[in-house]
Amino acid sequence: MLKYLFIITFFYTISTAGEPISPLPKVVEFDKAKAMLGRKLFFDPILSKDTKVSCNSCHKLSKGGADSNTVSLGSKGKRGNIQAPTVYNSRYNFKQFWNGRADDLAEQANGPITNPNEHDMNPKLVEKRLNASASYKNLFKKIYNTNKIKYDDVIDAIVEFEKVLITPNAKFDRYLRGEISLSPIEREGYKLFKQYGCITCHNGINIGGNSFQKMGTFFAYDTNKSYPDRAMVIKKKKYENVFKVPTLRNIALTAPYFHDGSAKTLKEAVQKMSYHNLGIEITFEDSDKIVAFLKTLTGEKPKIVDQ
Repeated sequence: MLKYLFIITFFYTISTAGEPISPLPKVVEFDKAKAMLGRKLFFDPILSKDTKVSCNSCHKLSKGGADSNTVSLGSKGKRGNIQAPTVYNSRYNFKQFWNGRADDLAEQANGPITNPNEHDMNPKLVEKRLNASASYKNLFKKIYNTNKIKYDDVIDAIVEFEKVLITPNAKFDRYLRGEISLSPIEREGYKLFKQYGCITCHNGINIGGNSFQKMGTFFAYDTNKSYPDRAMVIKKKKYENVFKVPTLRNIALTAPYFHDGSAKTLKEAVQKMSYHNLGIEITFEDSDKIVAFLKTLTGEKPKIVDQ
């Protein structure tokens, strides 16, 4: 009874304080020259040891900015150890990576490049390769006014590109701005999303990405210690199976779900999360309504992706 009282109390609190979700801005300011250079680097496998893996390999911008595989394959076919999250709207995450080990996008961009199971590179090798390219040297000279490409500038350019990767004008954002209405099933799904307590963790501008939560708050979720959880950062047992709450923006495009990729469909993800983290077994009808709402969170692909 206590857990249901908590959900009802939380819903009352947020419902009297206004909407718990904010729309994304339609545009953001950015340095176009830097962002375009970052885009080139994002798609270039030159940043991996075997020259076959790019940032886009694991964060496919054509598929919601995530990976449709349970784990990604890095340089020389090495397997990752967790499901790759979307890079879209990552500028609004309060921490980066599932376990929050990076404080900002610069730390995040450096992570895969230097990870032995991903790009398997190091700053000196990155600099050596790029400085051997007349094209890259010319671009960095124009933008950074330097005759020698530096690793920090490589990261800076990638970050500038990632900052532009926002997906505005989702149907739900337009609804929040009063431009359109939701369908009856979408509206009911949003109501249930709040009433059941999903909104407890999935709120704010990124509808997640702003807190950590234990996977299995009410009913235990399988703890596989091969996944890098918050305990790997904090070094305390109580943080085992604790991960950053993922954004729900563009969630219809980013299957499979969870850090372990165990949920293959949105409906399965809703039902599993309802059971493990809300202590509720919701009906198929209600989960269908919530899925209908979640599909309204798909936004527009940033124009810079196709430039």
